[in-house]
Amino acid sequence: MSLRSSVAIVWGVFGLYWLIAALSAKHGSRRGPLRPPFLLVATAVVLPRVFKVHTLAVHALGLQVVGVILLVSGLGFAVWARIFLGRNWGMPMTQKDEPELVTSGPYRFVRHPIYSGLLLAILGTALATNLYWLIGVGVMGMYFVYSARVEERLMTRSFPVVYPSYRARTKMLIPFLL
Repeated sequence: MSLRSSVAIVWGVFGLYWLIAALSAKHGSRRGPLRPPFLLVATAVVLPRVFKVHTLAVHALGLQVVGVILLVSGLGFAVWARIFLGRNWGMPMTQKDEPELVTSGPYRFVRHPIYSGLLLAILGTALATNLYWLIGVGVMGMYFVYSARVEERLMTRSFPVVYPSYRARTKMLIPFLL
């Protein structure tokens, strides 16, 4: 089995888990535009047709190993965050009917660990397979920052006393930096 196939299988298993886990989420109302899977699929379909992406393929074994480690670590971080959210999970920019503020587990380190984990996983995919995925990191990074800002306004309205202090002591996406 090729490395590219293995990476695709890891993403497929993650996607299946994500869909199954979504069945237990609380009901909520959706706010906001495009969903992340659409953006990622668009990146995966459009970019190879626009650019000669085979010229950006990663052949260095060391870089591929680092990429796989980042991919697995990122998806693991996102799953850990999803487990801690439990039924409070929802699609980006979704307002839950009965919201709860989760600040434990990976939420101790960043306010949006699912976004952080997915960005790390996409970066890992780029390093393991093809550098054109770095464009995907940029596209998804912009979307996640936008989504995080919308969600933070919702959280501030839902938890006006505790959310501002949580926000002040915890970074948005990257521990100690951003």
